[in-house]
Amino acid sequence: MSPVAGTVLAVLLSLVSAAGYALAAVAQSRLAASSAPDGHGALRALLARGQWWWAVGLNAAGALAHVAALHYGPLTLVQPLGALTLVAALPLGAYCARRRVTRTEWRGALLTLGGLVGLVAMTGPAEPGEALSLREALIVAAATALLIAALASGRLSHGRGGEPGTAGGGKRGRGLGHATASGIASGVGSALTQTLTAALALELPGREPVWWQTALLAVLISGFAVGGLLLSQAAYRGGLAAPLAVVNLSNPAAAAIIGVALLGETFRAGAWGWPVTAAASLVAARGVVLLTKGGAPVPETPSVSPSPVVAGSLPVVPPRGTELPSPPPSPLPSALSSPLPSPLPESSLTSH
Repeated sequence: MSPVAGTVLAVLLSLVSAAGYALAAVAQSRLAASSAPDGHGALRALLARGQWWWAVGLNAAGALAHVAALHYGPLTLVQPLGALTLVAALPLGAYCARRRVTRTEWRGALLTLGGLVGLVAMTGPAEPGEALSLREALIVAAATALLIAALASGRLSHGRGGEPGTAGGGKRGRGLGHATASGIASGVGSALTQTLTAALALELPGREPVWWQTALLAVLISGFAVGGLLLSQAAYRGGLAAPLAVVNLSNPAAAAIIGVALLGETFRAGAWGWPVTAAASLVAARGVVLLTKGGAPVPETPSVSPSPVVAGSLPVVPPRGTELPSPPPSPLPSALSSPLPSPLPESSLTSH
């Protein structure tokens, strides 16, 4: 296949991957809006929904298309095109909700997309096929599990997304925390998958891994994949656009941190890479803020109003010092309203 044909095929597969991820995100968002709150039996009820398995299938199709696109095209082309998931999901979600995409949402989506492309474009692998060692993979997995637990519990996202104590703010804050944890889980899962691939090909640095180490990597990858999917489902309780943007940002950010810290990856722009990355992060953060504010309002818990008192059911106590009006005279019953018989004269009583 010629390079031009490979590039065209990579672009088409990237667009298919973005569409699959966008449809899955919309399906998860609608499922989150109609599902019961977290509690006992919530996961069982979720697994019993056919819509959930459709979302899982769409996510799997998007992942397969993304892997196939990486086979035919370079990472510098495929990864930025994957950011189109947000642009595709925004009108799809608005259409399903029977509303229009607001101007603020479009601005937030474009800013987030620009920042994400800038972040992805600044980092790249130092050498093709570089992977974590088994020891590094286990350390990264343990540290990531602790970070995800903190984010999922709400300790690191408390009070974000709105005024403290409000229902909408708390829901958005928890949603962004779950979205961050989901993106981190997916990014770390990708890094561990790269390590597993190298282990199966016997190309890991150091000694050859034994079978149980390879099996442990597979279990960790499965755990991060399932956990990321469930966390994204929980994130969509606070909306669609902002959590999806955070998922798409935290995923490559986690992979970039692992690459720079452990794999020897560098910024392509050299010394200018740091300020460009910081600027791209600020632009993306501004986009997420606009998406949080520009979406459909999160329904708050309705306040319970006192039931109206039926007239006459309870006595009304007037304030002290108020003169009570005299009640109107009530008419007597017909049996009592008739004139009483006059007494008999004494003569009629003593005449006999």
